[in-house]
Amino acid sequence: FWQDIKVVQLSKKVPHLEEHVLCVGFPVGGDTISVTSGVVSRVEVMTYAAACSELLGIQIDAAINSGNSGGPAFNANGECLGMAFQSLSSDSAENIGYVIPTVVIMHFLNDLLKHGSYTGFPTIGVETQTMENPHLREAFGMSPKQKGLLVNRIAPTCAVAKLLEVGDVLLSFDKEPIANDGTVVYRKHERVAFSWLVAQKFYGEPAEFTVLRDGKTLELQLEKLNPQVALVPVHLFNSKHQVPSYLIVAGLVFTTLTVPFLRSEFGEEWECEAPVEIVHRIIHQRAEEKGEELVVLTQVLAHDLTVGYEELENMLLLTVNGVVVKN
Repeated sequence: FWQDIKVVQLSKKVPHLEEHVLCVGFPVGGDTISVTSGVVSRVEVMTYAAACSELLGIQIDAAINSGNSGGPAFNANGECLGMAFQSLSSDSAENIGYVIPTVVIMHFLNDLLKHGSYTGFPTIGVETQTMENPHLREAFGMSPKQKGLLVNRIAPTCAVAKLLEVGDVLLSFDKEPIANDGTVVYRKHERVAFSWLVAQKFYGEPAEFTVLRDGKTLELQLEKLNPQVALVPVHLFNSKHQVPSYLIVAGLVFTTLTVPFLRSEFGEEWECEAPVEIVHRIIHQRAEEKGEELVVLTQVLAHDLTVGYEELENMLLLTVNGVVVKN
């Protein structure tokens, strides 16, 4: 079957704006292959809906519908420039689809080869604020020529927890200057969010930071990047059993809070449908140590012991007999 079939060549470069794109797939079923064409309209760091991560993406105006996802997108030379994976709904915009560029795909494959399993795209685990306000730059002692991002919050388990401090101004990452809007030079006349520089590295690799702290410029060296502990995991493939864990005590069903659980319980719009306390914890709380999880009472089974507790569900378990619950 595979004899005489030509191998698809992956493009080593991210296409430029207005380059021709051809998407191939089976949108909305059908027995014959479908081909739609368009051009590259934007290249930027965007949200990958399925992965809940921020990575480089290609925006195109070729139609991408259900059935195109996972299909190749070709350039004018017949090289695969990426994989179609999501689009904006017709309610929001028309003819806007997104392609995962080959640089992201190759990073995923090289990660598997390097570590034997998928470890992910690195992040430094900090929340930042742009420094476009001149009064803000003056307040932090920045000179007119200095540009960067203000560090507002640092996750306790992230790689830079002991390296950076709240109030630091990130001036550069791996010698690449960071602008006041948080972008770095990508190509001529093109800029992308500096997080793409971080994402291109692999966990275990070193990194360099230039920061402004108390009016002094510091060169900081990070020995190795390591994953941040997720208080509420987005996926379960990194968990011990790769399936939801639960515990039943006297008819009370407890489980760990994860995004798959939230989606199954409250739907895709769980940010709006889930209890306010749970959503607040997810947005604002960070894991303090490895193994920390949020535990939720998800269901009360019918039993003599649970009479009168029928209305209790989807509530966070904070303590048991005065002992704080860690996981």
